[in-house]
Amino acid sequence: MHLLFEMLAFALGYQLYAYQRKRSVDVISDEHRLWIFIGAAAGALLGSHLLGILERPEEWHQLSLIYWLSNKTVVGGFLGGLIGVETTKKLLGIHRSSGDLMTYPILLGLFIGRLGCHVSGLSDGTLGLPSALPWAVDFGDGIRRHPVNLYEMLFIAALALFLYFREQKIPFQDGQKFKVFLIAYLFWRFFVEWLKPAYYFPFGLSSIQLACLAGLFYYRKSILGIAR
Repeated sequence: MHLLFEMLAFALGYQLYAYQRKRSVDVISDEHRLWIFIGAAAGALLGSHLLGILERPEEWHQLSLIYWLSNKTVVGGFLGGLIGVETTKKLLGIHRSSGDLMTYPILLGLFIGRLGCHVSGLSDGTLGLPSALPWAVDFGDGIRRHPVNLYEMLFIAALALFLYFREQKIPFQDGQKFKVFLIAYLFWRFFVEWLKPAYYFPFGLSSIQLACLAGLFYYRKSILGIAR
């Protein structure tokens, strides 16, 4: 089920991207877009698996190709993809933002992907901590847990609506829409991680939370600008 929803997320996300690009003026050429996609994919692949492994330091003794491929995380994919895109653009001499057209497709893909995580249940490994709240879900092991994937779907939907209506009222500056999306998502993941079973270092943070802080530090100037 997870693989099915993951493929659906990529397919529908790309269709939305293609639809948006046809209806907008893209100052980046097709050839450069292709290289940016390659840079994003390479960075996301490396980043998602690397952070997925760093997320579980107690299992590092099992390091192998199979272990590497079976561990991945969205936060690592986003940050790795960001590094891949920025590196590619620097090599190509591109100074315009390339992320705005990808914002809604990424949100759509993430929403569908999280639905896949939820219906996959225990085997997905993205469950929340035990909870006595009325909306807690038993995924088959007799333990009611925070449905963190449903929480994220609600957050994604709210963020997409906010971006859409904000854009209708006051158009975003070049690159601002993607920055607002990623900053908001990193803040969300930093806090929601405390509702998940994870390895926390002695200072109280997990690897994903540290990665979120690193991403937010990278965008510190944009955050200060938004705050003003």
